[in-house]
Amino acid sequence: MQLAIAAASKNVIPVQSFFMKLTSVVNVVGECNEKLKSSYAAEIAHMIDMVELESGRGFDEISTLQWAGDSRRSSHLKSFSSLIKIFSPICEILLKVIDDETSYQRGEADLAYEELISFEFVFILHLMKDVMEITNSFCQALQCQSPNILNVLHFVSFTKVLIQKFKDDGWDGLLTTVKSFCKACNIDVPDMNARYVRFQGRARHQKDYFTIEHHYRVDIFNATIDSIIQEINCRFSEHVVELLRLSSALDPREACESFRIKDILLLVNKFYPQDFTDHEKQQLKVELDHYEHDVVRHLDFKKLSTISELCQWLVKTRKSIDYHLVYRVIMLVLTLPVSIATTERAFSAMNIVKTWLVDKVQDDFLADSLILYMEKETAAKFSLESLIDDFQDFKERQVPF
Repeated sequence: MQLAIAAASKNVIPVQSFFMKLTSVVNVVGECNEKLKSSYAAEIAHMIDMVELESGRGFDEISTLQWAGDSRRSSHLKSFSSLIKIFSPICEILLKVIDDETSYQRGEADLAYEELISFEFVFILHLMKDVMEITNSFCQALQCQSPNILNVLHFVSFTKVLIQKFKDDGWDGLLTTVKSFCKACNIDVPDMNARYVRFQGRARHQKDYFTIEHHYRVDIFNATIDSIIQEINCRFSEHVVELLRLSSALDPREACESFRIKDILLLVNKFYPQDFTDHEKQQLKVELDHYEHDVVRHLDFKKLSTISELCQWLVKTRKSIDYHLVYRVIMLVLTLPVSIATTERAFSAMNIVKTWLVDKVQDDFLADSLILYMEKETAAKFSLESLIDDFQDFKERQVPF
């Protein structure tokens, strides 16, 4: 979901430019990794002396700049947080590269440095970090292979509220943070009441008159958040939220408080009509009545906390046979979080597997490679000898393998 949020924010041109500049910075600094670690250690010592950083609580760990777009969870948040944390050492590294007459990256380092110390870059960096912090829990809940549907439903709801609250009340706090950061790093802060010139040196060609604060607040801050809200609303429309809400009726914790038979029947009729015949839909109503008295009121049922645990318990007690229609509904609901997680992981893996080096890879080979990458924990359990044996047994060959 972080990839989708980042992609949505790129609909705003300054944010799209920011990501391009960030890539340039990471490329240059990435080759100076050891120097960065050393420089960062010195920065930590200095900050401890200035009583700006508590030592011994995990904050003084040596870290390097995270790549924005890494497929691991929270990668964008880690990238922005890392850059803010080691901003000064990165500037020092770039200046050293610029001054090094033997370096072939002097031009790239000079460009990256100019981009890095601009107010707009720092502003968008902090904006994206704050947005990723708000949506981080929501994104992690979706990336779990078997997320709790109730949790996802709650995360969708309060994430929308928090993002809207950030848009309504977060401007002053963000601007204060950015100004303070710029002051600490000796970065020029523009006069927010001055006229904003869209293209440098072409003020006379610009008909609209608006301030720099208007540009940052309306054209970047509001526009970015609106784009992200629109993306979340699109992915989690009222239709999807209703699906999650109705599915939660099968959750053991919800069922213990109130077993909503009507919601389960509506779930089948509205979202899974092709998976049940008309006769089975009628039988399901009767089966749910029995299920409520026999299963929901069972002592062991109260010990279950997820739909996945419920499914396993039904199979173990063989009640999946007695209530086969209810069990079918549960199995259908269980495919929902798996499909969400699989989609998220597939898009993340795509950035790693399909690079420009293998841009012409065929679809079948790409699909197989993605599956192997996403399920690498399972793939690691197979030995090379077993794969050779399976390949050999696959069909008879004229030449012995």
